[in-house]
Amino acid sequence: MTIQNLIRPSIKALKPYSSARDEFKGGTENLIFLDANENPFENGVNRYPDPKQGKLKALISQIKDVPTEHILLGNGSDEVLDLLIRMFCEPNKDNILILPPTYGMYEVLANVNAVETIKINLSEETFQPKTAAVLAAANANSKLLFLCSPNNPSGNSFEASSIEFLLKNFKGIVIIDEAYIDFSKEESWLSRLSEFPNLVVTQTLSKAFGMAGIRLGMCFASEEIIATLNKIKPPYNINELTQAKAIEGLSEMALINLQIACLLDEREDLIKALEEVYFIKKVYPSDANFVMVKVDDANKRYQQLIENGIVIRNRTTQPLCENCLRLTVGTKEENQRLVENFKRL
Repeated sequence: MTIQNLIRPSIKALKPYSSARDEFKGGTENLIFLDANENPFENGVNRYPDPKQGKLKALISQIKDVPTEHILLGNGSDEVLDLLIRMFCEPNKDNILILPPTYGMYEVLANVNAVETIKINLSEETFQPKTAAVLAAANANSKLLFLCSPNNPSGNSFEASSIEFLLKNFKGIVIIDEAYIDFSKEESWLSRLSEFPNLVVTQTLSKAFGMAGIRLGMCFASEEIIATLNKIKPPYNINELTQAKAIEGLSEMALINLQIACLLDEREDLIKALEEVYFIKKVYPSDANFVMVKVDDANKRYQQLIENGIVIRNRTTQPLCENCLRLTVGTKEENQRLVENFKRL
């Protein structure tokens, strides 16, 4: 297996669009820009943003300890995932593998791109990958395997031995979605990127970093994969305001780490309180900023909370999640109100 053999032939042959900002390689001091048909009247956003996000990538590189050549940024992680499907999967021919219950956008993006989705449910109760079943379900047209760890909606991290086994034996690209990794006791797979050419790790600023509103996703992979993704991404996919706000937010890592520590404390307190609610049958372990619980009647309890002004997520329709609710960890006051309402129902 080589990465080049996995990439769609049309993508390998593609000549990327060259924007005005790509073609001009010089600095920006004391220059008159008449190359991009921009409005010349300065208002802070009249110029196109940096298509390569140089300053932002340099900061992310420093925080994540990953060279910039191994980083791609997307308009949310969803754009990154969409680009990966378009890069590797031939429409109406190839397929992806997902492990329900999991993040629903994997299948949606596959459907948008006319790519088949093969589903292999996680093991019951433990929500761990059934590695033998995954490999048995794969075929010659299986290009991508999506692993969400910590998993959404169950909240658990996948065992490192299972992930490593799949990385070594799956004949395609393994994408580890680490949207919730900052809340986990497990180490990120970023530290092992160099070991596995077929490893792609995605992360986001939407969760632990508190910047869901700016829509910024991060993709970490080999230089070969990142170079190809840069060929097919829109030239200015990360706008100027997003880049500036991300740099501002990432410059406050002490505050971010403090908020993460606070949420971890709140998560443990919330779990203890939920275990005392009579109609909650099980509180699942969590490595994320949410907790999944099994209740007596998910539809009933969900509606009761709505009527009391609290919105949670009802996951009862998802595989292995019958009568399960997903609860985001909020502030101390929000969590207390949630528990108080649960105990009053």
